[in-house]
Amino acid sequence: MAHALACAAPRIREWAPTGFLLAACDNLYPEGHVSRLIAHHVQEGLDATLTLMWAPPQQVATSALVVLENGLVSAIVEKPSLVTVRAHSTPGGALCAPALYALSQPVLDHLSYVAPSARGECEFPDALNRLVATGGLVGGQLVEERLTLTDQHDLLLINRRFLRRDPACAAIESDLPGNVTVTPPVRIERGVSVDEGCWIGPEAYLEAGCTVQSSAVVRRAVVLNGGTVVARRIVEEAIVA
Repeated sequence: MAHALACAAPRIREWAPTGFLLAACDNLYPEGHVSRLIAHHVQEGLDATLTLMWAPPQQVATSALVVLENGLVSAIVEKPSLVTVRAHSTPGGALCAPALYALSQPVLDHLSYVAPSARGECEFPDALNRLVATGGLVGGQLVEERLTLTDQHDLLLINRRFLRRDPACAAIESDLPGNVTVTPPVRIERGVSVDEGCWIGPEAYLEAGCTVQSSAVVRRAVVLNGGTVVARRIVEEAIVA
């Protein structure tokens, strides 16, 4: 991440003189968190504001451990050992830093000093640690949870979760035969082909360009663009691609 940010730094200096966001593309946060993160960053006059989350030690060991002193970040340890995590744990777990930051220009000055780690990566927490060591103000904004999209299991869980936000939702943008049974919540995009006698839902998402053949059942599942559910097949708690 430090190397990627260094590549973008010239444009950021030109286009974002008052600050910018840095985020991993595979994380989703609760509604309103980004606004609160930016507001805290601006109101406290911080050089960097980290998203912070309490997590079990095993989870923190795969992320970044954050140590606070007097409300400010004093250290960040990328992918720490469990021994290190437990030394900074409470009954509620330890603080980790999911990769979503509100940042000001000074952090860019430290990127060129970041050397590859033992994993061969130029890790952004090293730039933040140098910012702290040189007197920069680094704080955090807590978030209760995040959703991470890394594999097909995550994709299924996230889609089902968003469908459940409105249990009565039946967003149907394609024409369906009259004998298709739809049980909300479902989302069927434009350009979906559904044959006669199918059962769709609950918690089913059909992406544009997919096909559900006659008398098939799709529930608690996702069918992606180009995917086909063959006739009379039951697809449940799965992704079809």
